[in-house]
Amino acid sequence: MQSIQLNAGVEAPHFELPDADMGTFVLTAQHGKKNVVLYFYPKDDTPGCTMEANEFSDISDEFDKLETLVVGISRDDCISHATFRDKYGLSVILLSDPDARICKRYGVMVEKEVDGHKKHVIQRSTFVIDKQGMLRHVIYGVHAHGHAQEILNLIKEMK
Repeated sequence: MQSIQLNAGVEAPHFELPDADMGTFVLTAQHGKKNVVLYFYPKDDTPGCTMEANEFSDISDEFDKLETLVVGISRDDCISHATFRDKYGLSVILLSDPDARICKRYGVMVEKEVDGHKKHVIQRSTFVIDKQGMLRHVIYGVHAHGHAQEILNLIKEMK
């Protein structure tokens, strides 16, 4: 089940999802204010996902200077996100998409064989959305280590 794949240059699909504190994050509320780095990851508190979230958090001041919000999305629930955030002191916003509705709209769900069974899982992917709500960068199949710095460099070039 490789769903649609998005491309740079189109409007980012709109969504509203709950965050780790059960508040609602509305993508369109950022239009005209902030760039948004939207990164999809498989699961809270797993090695690659923890590394990626920590790397984004470690350079959050740099993203702030560039008027950019970093938002992570997985299928974990809000309570799992809050625990994950608090355990590592993460500064990224974590959103819950338990039914994968938004994951599918962004084309990040892939079929993978796990222990002889086919499962639908999130392919680590990142989308850079500018202040006008347009997709500027679309990266599927991301490697966690060093990724936050790569994205920061892309945003620096967006001026």
